[in-house]
Amino acid sequence: MVLSNRVLSSRILVNFLLLISCGMTFGTVTDVFCLKKIRESLQDPNNYLNSSWNFDNKTEGFICNFNGVECWHPDENRVLNLKLSNMGLKGQFPRFIRNCSSLTGLDLSMNKLSGSIPGDISDLIQYVTSLDLSSNEFSGEIPVSLANCTFLNTLKLDQNQLTGQIPQQFSALARLKEFSVSNNLLTGPVPGFNKSQVTVLSYANNQGLCGDSLPSCQTKSSKSNTAVIAGAAVGGVTLAALGLGVLMFFFVRRVSFKKEEDPEGNKWARSIKGTKTIKVSMFEKSISKMKLSDLMKATNNFSNTNIIGKGSTGTVYRAVLDDGTTLMVKRLQQSQHSEKEFMSEMGTLGTVRHRNLVPLLGFCMAKKERLLVYKNMPNGNLYDQLHPADGGSTLDWPMRLKIALGAAKGLAWLHHSCNPRIIHRNISAKCILLDADFEPKISDFGLARLMNPIDTHLSTFVNGEFGDFGYVAPEYTKTLVATPKGDIYSFGTVLLELVTSERPTNVAKAPETFKGNLVEWITELSSKSQLQDAIDESLVGKDIGDTENLGELIVAREGNI
Repeated sequence: MVLSNRVLSSRILVNFLLLISCGMTFGTVTDVFCLKKIRESLQDPNNYLNSSWNFDNKTEGFICNFNGVECWHPDENRVLNLKLSNMGLKGQFPRFIRNCSSLTGLDLSMNKLSGSIPGDISDLIQYVTSLDLSSNEFSGEIPVSLANCTFLNTLKLDQNQLTGQIPQQFSALARLKEFSVSNNLLTGPVPGFNKSQVTVLSYANNQGLCGDSLPSCQTKSSKSNTAVIAGAAVGGVTLAALGLGVLMFFFVRRVSFKKEEDPEGNKWARSIKGTKTIKVSMFEKSISKMKLSDLMKATNNFSNTNIIGKGSTGTVYRAVLDDGTTLMVKRLQQSQHSEKEFMSEMGTLGTVRHRNLVPLLGFCMAKKERLLVYKNMPNGNLYDQLHPADGGSTLDWPMRLKIALGAAKGLAWLHHSCNPRIIHRNISAKCILLDADFEPKISDFGLARLMNPIDTHLSTFVNGEFGDFGYVAPEYTKTLVATPKGDIYSFGTVLLELVTSERPTNVAKAPETFKGNLVEWITELSSKSQLQDAIDESLVGKDIGDTENLGELIVAREGNI
């Protein structure tokens, strides 16, 4: 039966709204089992857990209402953070925590937990970014395996009865921002942290600790030479500083007389000319080994004519290698992260692989510059396809549906299947790239952290003011906390773009008096029962075929995402 254009238009939009609201849930029994076993293994004299953790309820997401439990999504049984602080709990470290495989934060502070911290703790909480075991009665040595929890931002072990040394391997925890082992019985040299957040207070009331910002670990026999050595060192440094000062004076003076314009926009590239022999670290064996000089040549020294995109994360250049291979090279916006932190992030992102994600092929560091190498996407980004400068979009309905489904799969994989889970924080039509077959690939995932060093408790990848106008969830301006739901809001805006061909801001079809964004315009039309007016006219009257039950289609395919 042929539907009228009006009914057909409404059905298209309704089906897409079903896609927005359809919960891509991946409920699992492991997190429920995890919490059951934790409750059984701990004594709960104050009845905090026993009164709240009721496992008779079988609805999806029921554990999200438990005391101290925060979920990735309120309708999904996947634990994000477990905050059981100051509940009077007794017992040992709950080993069944390993079954909460999506956990990123664990707070067991201010309880009466005792015994040793498990030696294999890194296997139990592999992806945790925040661990607080302070103010308990833990004893024994700090396990070396904690150094394998490479995503740790916060580690608090203070106010316990821990003995032995602090593992020197902790100095390799590149993301660590907050660390405390005060008020224990620790001895020996402290790790060489390169973090201003790790201060003398981090080690307070441990009589046997030494080194770094604490008293020297040198023996008495060597102390007699300290003054002589220090004096010689100071003298040497002073002479070196004077010499360097003279050289810098003449260098700066010389540069000031050689100021020149930058017509090619690549003055920064010329400044790293002396580092051309630096190797590009590659994650793909299929790509031949490269040096920075190869990237410089492939991008015409990063000329403006090779720029194919700009965004909040940086500038993207087209790179054509000698063998004809085309790649994309992104020059990141200036990052405040150290080389060690940057390499750690690259090591993580380089392993992320999914059909609907743009693969990171390699990276390069040259002085302060950070360059990322990606697979080329010949059909550009979705935003330019929907809003071409020379007229209306040529994307037909089947192609738009294909893009919507593929991008949904990529985003769902980041939220639910990737370890560690990644909150994108900047979903927009510009970060959905299209390959030669118009298969959508989400780009820029994991880059939010590299743009700003401030971390949140949610994820090591969630940071800073980062997001395009029209896509950012309204609650973010109040909470400044990025969540998976914020990504879903942004993706919903992309879906509205696909149906309406309107930009997220400056809606062309709206009256001149309308000053809102695309979401607000759709909301207004919905309140007036005029949703059909929002549909892109090029879609009206076209066969929507298999999209009539789009909501059911998405649910049926969840297991294959």
